[in-house]
Amino acid sequence: MARFPEVRSRRLRRTSALRRLFSETDLTPARLVLPLFVRDGAGVRNPVRSMPGVSQTSVDELLRDVERAAEHRLGGVILFGIPERKDATGSEAWSEQGAVQQAVRAIKREFPGIVVITDVCLCEYMEHGHCGIVRDGEVDNDATLELLARAAASHAAAGADIVAPSDMMDGRVAAIRARLDSDGFHGTAILSYAAKHASAFYGPFRDAAESAPAFGDRRSYQMDPANARESLREVRADLDEGADAIMVKPAGPCLDLIWRVREGTDHPVAAYQVSGEYAMIKAAAALGSIDESAAMMESLVAIRRAGADIIVTYFAVEAAARLRE
Repeated sequence: MARFPEVRSRRLRRTSALRRLFSETDLTPARLVLPLFVRDGAGVRNPVRSMPGVSQTSVDELLRDVERAAEHRLGGVILFGIPERKDATGSEAWSEQGAVQQAVRAIKREFPGIVVITDVCLCEYMEHGHCGIVRDGEVDNDATLELLARAAASHAAAGADIVAPSDMMDGRVAAIRARLDSDGFHGTAILSYAAKHASAFYGPFRDAAESAPAFGDRRSYQMDPANARESLREVRADLDEGADAIMVKPAGPCLDLIWRVREGTDHPVAAYQVSGEYAMIKAAAALGSIDESAAMMESLVAIRRAGADIIVTYFAVEAAARLRE
């Protein structure tokens, strides 16, 4: 049995060319998806204070960001809508003239080759900020399903390639699949937020999407971060209901779950590097505590190494530029 000095693992690490050749984990721009926040209006670009480099935009400004995504050959974009009007049923979520629906049509007209994913949830559209119909202080799971399906169908009608339900209502994948098929959108795929945890890392997103709940929290329908087996049950349930791909969220705190999900299914697995993860790296870099570019790449490689086929990240354009270097 060979021993040191015959065995020298460092031989394969001596140069950048050797390290590239023997790298076990590939990370390419095509695996990255850029989240974008769209609202009504024209010429709107409102920076999100808690997320440096991220803005709410009107459709015309959004197209500039999509152009950058296309130039960097990203895997796609995922859209989140911010309505001008909110109500008790989230009716703007399925409006033909909603910001998301307008954005999808504009993107498909200007950049037909880019994959467009739409987030399907009601929290941004509800006056109370929860992800479904509220009755007697609680979210009514079953009453919410029809509304989610209507929203998903409106996105498909606008031209979305993939709809991504993030609400965590039980049975929503089946309801959305049935509505899409009945409306003739057999080719529209479903990327389910199958294991979405009630995380402390969502704060900056709620600033960007203006979706913080007016009362209580979302722990009654989002996952307990302590429960791995329950996460796997959620994944299996969504796949059984017809999900084409599944997502784990947040990514960094759930690397073990990404790995377990990857080992347990041959379906595509996505992971969302969420707003808090992004904001922490940005903040630490601003303080001079870390190298932002190096930390960005290390975090993304870790998510990919854990088994994610697709990474949703606010760093998508920056990471793609780094990869092209």
